Amino acid sequence: MTSSSGSGSTPNKPTQKETAPAEGTQANSSEPPVITPDLIMLDVGPGDTKEAVIKALASHAAVAGRADDAEGLTSDALTRESKSATGVPGGVAIPHCRTSHVEVPTLTFARLSKPVDFGSADGPADLVFLISAPMGGGKAHLRILSKLARSLVKASFPDSLREASDEKDAAQRILDTLAAKPKKKSASTASASKSAGSAAAGSAAGSTPVGAAGASAQSADSSDNAGGSGQAVTHLVAITACPTGIAHTYMAADSLSQTADARDDVEITVETQGSSGVTPLPSDAIKNADAVIFATDVGVKDRERFAGKPVIESGVKRAIDEPAVMIDEAVAASKDPHARRVKGKASSSSESSQEEGEGLGWGKRIQQALMTGVSYMIPFVAAGGLLMALAFVLSGADIAKVYETVVNHNALWNLPGQHITVDGETYNFSQAPLLIYLGAVSAYVGTLGMNFLVSALSGYIAYALGGRPGIAPGFIGGAVSVAVGAGFIGGLFTGLIAGLIAMWFNTLNPPRWLAGLMPVVIIPLVDSLITGFAMFILLGRPIASLMDALQNGLNSMSGSSAVLLGIILGLMMCFDLGGPINKAAYLFATAGLNVDDPASLKIMAAVMITGMVPPLALALATTLRPKLFNKAEQENGKAAWLLGLSFISEGAIPFAAADPLRVVPATMLGGAVSGAISMAAGVELMAPHGGVFVILAVTHVLMFFVSLVVGVVIAAAGVIALKTWWPVKTRDAAKSPASSAPSAQNKEASAKTTA
Repeated sequence: MTSSSGSGSTPNKPTQKETAPAEGTQANSSEPPVITPDLIMLDVGPGDTKEAVIKALASHAAVAGRADDAEGLTSDALTRESKSATGVPGGVAIPHCRTSHVEVPTLTFARLSKPVDFGSADGPADLVFLISAPMGGGKAHLRILSKLARSLVKASFPDSLREASDEKDAAQRILDTLAAKPKKKSASTASASKSAGSAAAGSAAGSTPVGAAGASAQSADSSDNAGGSGQAVTHLVAITACPTGIAHTYMAADSLSQTADARDDVEITVETQGSSGVTPLPSDAIKNADAVIFATDVGVKDRERFAGKPVIESGVKRAIDEPAVMIDEAVAASKDPHARRVKGKASSSSESSQEEGEGLGWGKRIQQALMTGVSYMIPFVAAGGLLMALAFVLSGADIAKVYETVVNHNALWNLPGQHITVDGETYNFSQAPLLIYLGAVSAYVGTLGMNFLVSALSGYIAYALGGRPGIAPGFIGGAVSVAVGAGFIGGLFTGLIAGLIAMWFNTLNPPRWLAGLMPVVIIPLVDSLITGFAMFILLGRPIASLMDALQNGLNSMSGSSAVLLGIILGLMMCFDLGGPINKAAYLFATAGLNVDDPASLKIMAAVMITGMVPPLALALATTLRPKLFNKAEQENGKAAWLLGLSFISEGAIPFAAADPLRVVPATMLGGAVSGAISMAAGVELMAPHGGVFVILAVTHVLMFFVSLVVGVVIAAAGVIALKTWWPVKTRDAAKSPASSAPSAQNKEASAKTTA
């Protein structure tokens, strides 16, 4: 995924030799200006609430012929308003939305006779701008919003609007401001702006909260604040990556790209290291980059490509929440000769992965390493688990107890019978001999894949800390952990030990004759010895005892204790939807999965059921009460059916990101109920992934669906209730509960994306 703000990115963007159209006019001269006198209301009092003001502005736009439906435009603007307040310091508000009810970017302005609260910390607003952008006018929307936000933080512009004599005068003042070109800074000013730019941007941006999934008013404001200097274009490259690579990876990339697109001083190209694969950054883009942004919760692949580049580094969520701030920091780093840089040499055979996370706290670095291990482990779990599930489909659940005997004593030309005896016990199958054999092969391969779980976890934790030299010691340490009975907890320790040792070795500066042997011979040898000895002599037995105690405790769980565990697992699975807490619960279930251990099978069932609840609940809520959701969310709801049934919790992320205070608690409640029912009913699951598509691997199938359906219904009801009875701004709703309800209920919210 790439994006840039260069002239080639948008057909209407002028080159250096062309003359750009005025900001307040459309590129096509046949289109009307963004604001005209008939879109302005002076000294009016439409009501005491922001809902009433927005409704009046939308109606005014419709009367002026710029909107085809006043109620639809009102609904779109209020839906966007519910996500974050749009009041800014100085008595100004900028409600805005993308909508299908306008064909060209439209600005409607009201000077109020009585100020109205729009959520600004410094008090109510008497100047209100409604920005309405067509669905295809995203860049125009951001450009207008950023230009206004930048201008409005200067007292002179709002004061001039308060002094406007009539609608024509006000329209001209606004158009002049939007058309004004940014003043170029002098050399001294530009130098000073390095340190002050971010603070200034933050000051302006802090008045308008960031939206959860894209460039918001804050982003646009701060980005234009930085971009208005007239400085040369700064070329940036970025990497985004999350543990699962399904959702946050791409949301962060889009957030950075959209924010950079709204600026004139930055071009950015983003590489997403996600589950669908990696499209590497072009070598020219890396070579010409002035700075690098790493927004990752896992290790960066091929980090050595960026050796020597100034770097800004954080978790992936910061790129979603604060894209403009990160870009500002990267721009400042590109001009700072003392900025932290990616270490190593691009041609070096030794990876510089040990530098990942440098500059962050040790806690964050360890967290990133652990999540990297989990990320790389998941394909082993998914592949092995689904192969086991396929075996159950082909041959039945008993194949798990006979597959080794069948594979070792039979072949395609020597198929097994339907009565197979293992260790004196006979298992009877009704399937055809060919299906029994194919199921046995699938189960064997799946089991072998699952056997790599701890080694993969350990190996890639070590890789995240120490680079390529840490892989072999990490894998070997994971195998030792399994051998001594330390399980996945031991794998966590061996990964950290191997990675830290490799990291230390990578800091050494050996002579040239020895340097070539370090990553391929010396580090793996010494590191493996130390890690193996540490497990066999010091850590292995205590951790094994801990694992035995944990397993015995799980086996003894019944009644209220099992229900409590189900509740805890449900809360964890539904809290951050694919984040660290969700993955901790999933790792706990998969790492202990054993087809001969009923307790582990119950935990696996509870984790999978509760992980399916959030996307299915949102799918159900959008089906039952579509008017509570915008068009984009309604479309996401349709996709969430399949995602939920497939056990992909990330299907609920777009909803949770846009409305976390109402969506997350409701889904956590539903997940807790599902987990409690599942554990109480003793539902067991022998496959670690697949959702309803591995139903043949489930015992107590009826209770599996009962626990799932009950949790989904409760979560969906909670979301609907909270969206209906608990507006984001409860104080405003209490003032005039009827002011917003009709517009939201009489017409479905139109398709749009938050700014």
